[in-house]
Amino acid sequence: MALSKIDAEIEQVDQEKYLRQATNYYQALEKPLKYGPVIETMDQLITALHREFESNYVNIEMVNHLMLSYKSNPKEWRKYAKFDRYTYTRNLVDAGNGKFNLLILCWGEGHGSSVHDHADSHCFMKMLKGDLREKRYEYPNRPNNSVSRDTSHQHSHEGDIDPRELVEIGETPIAVNDVAYINDNLGLHRVENPSHADTSVSLHLYCPPFDSCSVFQDNCKKTTAKVTFWSKYGVRTKPNEQ
Repeated sequence: MALSKIDAEIEQVDQEKYLRQATNYYQALEKPLKYGPVIETMDQLITALHREFESNYVNIEMVNHLMLSYKSNPKEWRKYAKFDRYTYTRNLVDAGNGKFNLLILCWGEGHGSSVHDHADSHCFMKMLKGDLREKRYEYPNRPNNSVSRDTSHQHSHEGDIDPRELVEIGETPIAVNDVAYINDNLGLHRVENPSHADTSVSLHLYCPPFDSCSVFQDNCKKTTAKVTFWSKYGVRTKPNEQ
C-alpha cells in the first residue's frame, strides 16, 4: 500500500515518528521491486540500508526490497552466526547509526521464541539457512486491530488483561531467502525452528531499534522483556555489554 497516506508534507519529518506511523499502513512486498537495485553481497546490503536511512522520510518499500534482493551466502554471514546450546541467540551485525538494527538470529534444533510484539517497530525477517515456522496471533486489546476476524469478542478496558486466550490467526513456513514481515498492527508472533535435526539462521531488521518488547502467555498475560545481544559484530558480549 502506498505510504502517501501518511502526512509527510513537512520537510523535516521526525524519522522515528514517521516509521512508527508507517506501521499503520505497511503490509510488505511479496517480491522485489522491478526498479530496485540488485544486492549481491551483505556488505552491499548494509551500505544500501544506511543510504535509505539517511533520510528522515524512509522508503519502507525499498528497505523491504533490499532484504528480498539479497541472497544468502554463508561465507558472508558465518562469522556472525553464534549458537547457544539451550536457546536461540540474537547477534548484532550492524547498529544502523541508531536508526535500525540488523541482526542474525541462530536457532538450534527445536528452539523457539515466546509470543511477542515489536514495540511499534517494523520487523523484517529473512531466512539464511534452514527453515523457520511463524505462528501469528491477534494483538489483545489493540485499538483498531486490522487482523481481528471476530468482532463479537468482548474486550476489557484499555490497560486491563484480556481474559480470553490468545487467538492464532495464521501459521507460515519460512524457507531460505524468503522474507517475512510483521508489525504490531498485524499482530503478535512466535517463531520456531521446527526441525529436531538441523539448525536455522535468519537475518532480522528492526526499525526503529528497541531495547524491550512485550511477551505474552496463552492467557494473554503481558510482561515486559529486555532484548539483549548474544554477540556484537562477531564477538561474544559480556553480561554488562548485552
